[in-house]
Amino acid sequence: MSTYVFKAMDFAGAQASGEVEAENKQIVADQLKSRGLVVLEIADKHTSREINLALFQRVKGAELTILTRQMSTMVNSGMTILRALYVLEAQTENKVLRETVVKVRKDVEAGLPLSDALERHPKLFNPLFVAMTRAGETGGVLDAALLRVADQLEKEDSLRRQVKSAMAYPLVVMGFAFSVLIALVAFIVPVFVSVFKELGGELPSITKFTVLLSKAVTGYWWLCMMLVAAIVFAFRRWKRTDRGRAQWDTLRLRIPFKIGDIVQKISLARWSRTLSALISAGVPILQALEITGKTAGNHVVETAMADVIANVKAGGTIAAPLKNTPVFPGMVCSMIGVGEETGALDTMLEKIADFYEDQVESAVKQLTSILEPVMIILVGAIVGFIVISMYMPLFKVYDSIK
Repeated sequence: MSTYVFKAMDFAGAQASGEVEAENKQIVADQLKSRGLVVLEIADKHTSREINLALFQRVKGAELTILTRQMSTMVNSGMTILRALYVLEAQTENKVLRETVVKVRKDVEAGLPLSDALERHPKLFNPLFVAMTRAGETGGVLDAALLRVADQLEKEDSLRRQVKSAMAYPLVVMGFAFSVLIALVAFIVPVFVSVFKELGGELPSITKFTVLLSKAVTGYWWLCMMLVAAIVFAFRRWKRTDRGRAQWDTLRLRIPFKIGDIVQKISLARWSRTLSALISAGVPILQALEITGKTAGNHVVETAMADVIANVKAGGTIAAPLKNTPVFPGMVCSMIGVGEETGALDTMLEKIADFYEDQVESAVKQLTSILEPVMIILVGAIVGFIVISMYMPLFKVYDSIK
């Protein structure tokens, strides 16, 4: 048995509070309802003595997907939303997610619709999640809407994992190359510097550069770290600005070695899947286009959506403005046009999303095969540069003796 403190009110609006001993919060809530009280808050009396580690936790995409599927299943079985939230609250292991569910449950108990309660937590529930939930509430098909949300989250998580797996190899190699460079500059070059002092004479330019780099790393390593931190901070701050984000998203589409191609395919797959899910859920087309632009993850696509929204408001089609945007290939525009003509836009968008998700998987494999020799050449170039710069003065001495 645990001790819980509660806050509630009766139907006349009078506040009530106190302590109750029970096995869990659900029993406390049932007891208060049987007394004709509306529950405002239920908390463990000893919660404040616990160490709060929420700052070190985050909610994974898979955890949110599982929670959404569970809620869809419980609603489909006839369970009330409030009872489903109590169950999710009791069985959710992630502390951040559990605390969010508690806040959502309290808002629902206070009379808010589920979609409005979710909208108060934008960091966890994006506009797509909220809009599809609201459409499901309006149409009386909340379980189906939540299932679509879970499918959407699952697809996005799968796409994210593909990209991460593709970037794992080059990041590991780049980290290894950087470590080798630091080790050579910090430990090997100083040994040669003492030899060069004994030999005397003018050092080649390439050797001077390497020696200067070695002195900077060994003598001013703190300044180097501060410089790197400043560059990272300035880049992230620039990327948060509207102009910086637009420039960065445009630049990403032009990165060579098929990286820009992959970025484009990911944006198209996410855009198509999101718009298809929103239209299937019954979200109004203008609202669906607006949400799709916000969740596309690319400023170029978001700008294209602004043109599409303006054209649709004027009585036009979705496909027409997309033809003027380079990021949307002709095939996508043609399929969207056919979908609008036949009334099967959501089906066409789903097929586009499936196609580009397969393309992303294929492009990721090609990227890995391209990056392997590039990374090997890069590591070899770093080591070769250091070795040549250190041995050139020795070759000059040998030539002079000869």
